[in-house]
Amino acid sequence: MSKQNSNLKGMGISRSSNSQSQSEAPKCEQIFVLSGQSNMAGRGGVIDHNKRWDGVVPPECQPNPSILRLNAHLSWEEAREPLHADIDARKQCGVGPGMAFANMVRERVGLVGLVPCAVGGTAIKEWARGEHLYENMVKRVRAAMKEGEGGEVKALLWYQGESDTSTHHDAEAYQGKMEKLISDVREDLQLPLLPIIQVAIASGDEKYMEIVREAQLRIKLPNVACVDAKGLPLKGDNLHLTTKAQVKLGQMLADAYLNNFDSSKPSSS
Repeated sequence: MSKQNSNLKGMGISRSSNSQSQSEAPKCEQIFVLSGQSNMAGRGGVIDHNKRWDGVVPPECQPNPSILRLNAHLSWEEAREPLHADIDARKQCGVGPGMAFANMVRERVGLVGLVPCAVGGTAIKEWARGEHLYENMVKRVRAAMKEGEGGEVKALLWYQGESDTSTHHDAEAYQGKMEKLISDVREDLQLPLLPIIQVAIASGDEKYMEIVREAQLRIKLPNVACVDAKGLPLKGDNLHLTTKAQVKLGQMLADAYLNNFDSSKPSSS
């Protein structure tokens, strides 16, 4: 048995199993939610008119026994690309920012639990309280907290907004709807100061993209940070980030979390 498989077995995780008993569930003390639309779900390396993933996993996105993901069956398993394969299941997923983020953060905080929730092509109105996407996200986060034996949700990483650049009305309404989403998710999870790290979009309909970007950068609620994806390389569709760009974004998100919200100290060893 390899050292990696031995570590997994010690945590009660099977590489091939989709379920595990609650008594065997690992304690994920550091839980991070990944939500939004396709650039969070990941389209890095997706080719042939978005029908096939090239399978290339950069070193920064390699799996590690210290990084788990909550799968569609609400069980923890070792995380690996594509993180959203069974969540954004109607589309071909590839590399997103989640694994690069987790690999950078785990060096500081230890065992990391990722909760992928992003779904491609979705507008902010579809993430309103009462809508399926919102309610499913809250359900998954609550399950992560339970299955992680009391783990704490450390941050919600949010990358969405491209679908709100199509009309002036949607773009102008974005800030209010995003601020309501932040308020609702904090209330429903009973985490009034839950850190939110949003990504200012890098693509979308050029007519109204800047309105959405300005709204994202303008939000000044407590414990809300924003990283700017503008300038990161886009694929040929001029919409989705390349694999290299997703690695960079994951590192930017990790920097934002560690610099703004992480209270742990680097190991002295």
